[in-house]
Amino acid sequence: MPRTVFHVDQAKSMRDQATPGHNRWHPDIPAVAEVRPGDEFRVECKDWTDGQVHDDDSANDVRDMVLDHNHMLSGPIAVAGAEPGDLLVVDYLDIGPANTVDRGKGEQAGQGWGYTGIFARDNGGGFLTDHYPEAGKAIWDFHGRFATSRHLPGVRIASNIHPGLAGCAPSAELLAAWNRREQALIDTDPHRVPPLALPPLETNSLLGSLTGAERERVAREGARTVPPREHGGNVDIKNLGIGSRVYYPVYVPGAKFSIGDLHFAQGDGEISFCGAVEMGGHVDIGVDLVKGGMRAYNATTPIFRPGRQEPRYDEFVSFVGISVDESGDQHYMNATVAYRRACLQAIAYLEQFGYTGRQAYLILCAAPIEGRVSGIVDIPNACCSLYLPTEIFDFDVRPGADGPVAVDRGECALAD
Repeated sequence: MPRTVFHVDQAKSMRDQATPGHNRWHPDIPAVAEVRPGDEFRVECKDWTDGQVHDDDSANDVRDMVLDHNHMLSGPIAVAGAEPGDLLVVDYLDIGPANTVDRGKGEQAGQGWGYTGIFARDNGGGFLTDHYPEAGKAIWDFHGRFATSRHLPGVRIASNIHPGLAGCAPSAELLAAWNRREQALIDTDPHRVPPLALPPLETNSLLGSLTGAERERVAREGARTVPPREHGGNVDIKNLGIGSRVYYPVYVPGAKFSIGDLHFAQGDGEISFCGAVEMGGHVDIGVDLVKGGMRAYNATTPIFRPGRQEPRYDEFVSFVGISVDESGDQHYMNATVAYRRACLQAIAYLEQFGYTGRQAYLILCAAPIEGRVSGIVDIPNACCSLYLPTEIFDFDVRPGADGPVAVDRGECALAD
């Protein structure tokens, strides 16, 4: 096992760790460790909510979650010799969940099990929040490389374990550009629910070991960790699993690499915002540098080579969406609308087998569905498709002459 450069006690908040991590992006957050090109090491991670979700049958924790507290990132980790303009080479050698420790009813997230959530519209929302505005939750039990949920009976999914969020610290100039452009977007509709973007916020910020006036300044400037950006960040790409190699742009001396938001499994799009099987755990990493790589490869965002340990399903039921919204209004080549319609088609299909819409929504979040832009040239409709693996179900979900058989499959966890 490689040496651990960032330790996490899963029973404690990230704020109470011997070495705390951070939940904002800023170049002045101090590195907590240093590694060298060629090193292999382990990083331990809290679940992204820092234990705010519990193993129970209520979604009150998701409904009432303090979102400003998230994500919890482990790092920053400096890489000796890294300079702005380089590419940081990160090999994901191994990833695993935290061990189960005396698991009991109501235990905090991160300790050997996972969860998927639907956020309430007025507290985070999600891709289908107009259709599912209330909070919901599914708890997942891990069985080696598979997971099942008491809230989603009849489903067994294979793991495509991966980090949802990783990247190097931005430069001061890049950070200012992020904040400027995102605030301009917010200003177009400042009262929208959910908001168009999330500006810097001092409340609940965690900034490593910073204190005093320096901490206050960084808290005012630090970018929220919710979206992906040029450095990577919260990309939520299910193919960045074990065996992947990622080339991250370097913007500051030492790179200051951070990682978190580990997922046991996820489908393309992570469509509910908390749409993976979230967990705490560890990542084994190898690092190297491509000196001057950003200029050499014209790299303004990460480049990656997918790993080869993702689940391989070979039979699917697939659904198609086009750029016509639920009201029947035509949009021009809008792939977002098209993928939303494909998701809604899949949910409506699964409802015929007895799942509620919320349960079907959670299945599409956690299962290794494949989402594709299938057509992007035929005006006025973009065409997106969703591939749902049939083998995750313990019954036949393929269309047939006898029609679907609906049985009572209960409900996911709901808020009071």
